[in-house]
Amino acid sequence: MGSLESVPPPLLALLEAAKDKRGLILVLSGAGISAESGIPTFRGPEGYWKVGSRNYFPEELATRAAFSNMPDEIWAWYLWRRGICLAAEPNVAHRALVELEAQLGDRFLLVTQNVDGLHRRAGSSRERTYEIHGRIDEMRCYLECSPELLPIPAAIPTAWPKDRRIGEEERALLRCPRCGSRTRPHVLWFDESYDEHHFRYESSLAAVERTDLLLVIGTSGATSLPHRLVVSCLRLGTSVVVLNLDESPFSALAAREENGYFWKATAKEAVPAITGVLIRGPHP
Repeated sequence: MGSLESVPPPLLALLEAAKDKRGLILVLSGAGISAESGIPTFRGPEGYWKVGSRNYFPEELATRAAFSNMPDEIWAWYLWRRGICLAAEPNVAHRALVELEAQLGDRFLLVTQNVDGLHRRAGSSRERTYEIHGRIDEMRCYLECSPELLPIPAAIPTAWPKDRRIGEEERALLRCPRCGSRTRPHVLWFDESYDEHHFRYESSLAAVERTDLLLVIGTSGATSLPHRLVVSCLRLGTSVVVLNLDESPFSALAAREENGYFWKATAKEAVPAITGVLIRGPHP
């Protein structure tokens, strides 16, 4: 776990300034924080999937078009990913954010790109956690007869082997209880757009106007809403801190702005140290 003394002095100054204000501490998290719990990144080699004799990229599978053509194969892929997510446990970075929320109350908001549910399992509240790409252990009607979100049925195995196919039993379980049509994973696919009801699009953007500090953890900004959040905060003069082991478009943006800072560190090291400053101050 990172110590308060490990926080670089320029970053410490940004944190101290934000702590004394009254606006939001907005956290944007991505795959990096979950990778430290053992969940492979979506675009890594573990994300490839073989259907027949062809290997697919995640960007090809995670689409409404692919689901309409081969729903059983897409469901099997997501159930495999779901099993990986459910087997993982929240790490110290997740838990540090829970502590920060408990201290800040309505001054805290978490926007996460992760569908693994680890933030909520760690204790982050539903009200202050916007899961802008959905949640892998939920489903909804494919024909949108209702916007209701449903849990994946308990009869579906949580550990789904990568080579297991969808059978008649699973196919029946993965039906909408209202209209009887197929359900789909509750995730934002690459050929779909953000909306407010499912993905808190407008609410996420509106939060920028009230933000004093944006903390970006383990994401490179490959999708549009996270990119807009970071760019909007920098334009408004809001302090933006990027935490990542790798350089990225976000780290480049933060490094060149006076109100930005890039800390090349792991989430397990950096997040507890930063939240410690925001909660307790620079001295333990």
